[in-house]
Parts: sequence; C-alpha cells; structure tokens
Amino acid sequence: MNFSLFFLISIFIFLSSANSHSGRTNSEGCHKKTSNNTYHCHNRKSNYENNSSIQKFKVIDGDTVSINNISIRFSGIDAPESYYRGKTQKCVKENTIVECGRLSKEYLIKIIGNKKVKCKIEKKPDQYNRKLGECFVNNKSLSSLMVRGGYAFDYPKYSKKKYSKDQEFAKSNKLGLWSMEFEFPWVFRKNSRN
Repeated sequence: MNFSLFFLISIFIFLSSANSHSGRTNSEGCHKKTSNNTYHCHNRKSNYENNSSIQKFKVIDGDTVSINNISIRFSGIDAPESYYRGKTQKCVKENTIVECGRLSKEYLIKIIGNKKVKCKIEKKPDQYNRKLGECFVNNKSLSSLMVRGGYAFDYPKYSKKKYSKDQEFAKSNKLGLWSMEFEFPWVFRKNSRN
C-alpha cells in the first residue's frame, strides 16, 4: 500500500529575510512574480512565501516530508528509518518483529490527514541538502506530536532538549515505540554504517 499523500495544502515558508526587487505590492508587501508565476512577500510584517496552487505532498519518513519535490527534515527530532542503506529499522513488540520506521511514517500520515501544513524553514540545510524546519498542523508542531506520541525522539545533538518533556510523557506512558524494544535511530544508522 502506498502511503504517499497528494492533496491541496497551503504552505507558508517563513523566511528570515527577503530579496528586494521592483514591482507593485499589496498592503502586506506581497505580489505575484511573473517570471515563475509565484506569489511572495517582502516586508517584515508578512515574511512568508505563499503558493496556494496545488501542492505535491509526500510523507517520506516520520521526520521528513516532501513538498513539490523539496525535502523538509524536521529539525531537533529523529524517527526510525523506513529505509537506510538498504535496511529497514526493526523493533520488537511482544516477541514479534515490527518495522518501526513504517509505524512512525504511518503515524505522521495519520496526524496530518487532510489538514493544511505550515513550515518554518531554517537558513541552513542539513548535510544531505534537505531543508530543515518545523512544520505545523492547526498551529501544533508535528515534531512535538510525533515525539509525544512515541513515534519519534528528541534528538539532543540538535534539539537542545526542546522536545524532552514530550519524550518523557511518551516514555512514562509507554506510548508508541516506548511499548517496544528499539534502538534510537542515530544508533541504528551508526550500526548500519559499521
């Protein structure tokens, strides 16, 4: 079963700065750029880019989505791998091996459903040239929801423990992967490389 989703979404990519050029703008400093037929904004009051046309959306993993073929990796969290160097990450629940990468991906798909997604994008991409950011549905952080549900982990190397309370909640309530035997994703990747 293909868990990729294609639906109408409005994505707001928050930018820290905007490039200036001539052209008429509305009261919020926004206008249509004729060269590539996009709608964007320039002033600090409306510092987002909005393209409300049909978007191609896909959940890649429990911590990565693709919007119009642009990968956005959720910064500060780490989810089990559904595919890494030819391997899928496995967990054990009641003596049964389960693909925890797939479970994590399915949980993210369920959270998003048909809701609109907004993402705040960081300036620098990750080492794989994916955009890093935090995405939201109904003003709720997908990263926080994934960690709190037990299907992703606070990634202390990058998060500064931003999601540690969500993780403690999931752990103490044995939610998601906390009800199984698992390796943290960063340990799984390290072991897969060795």
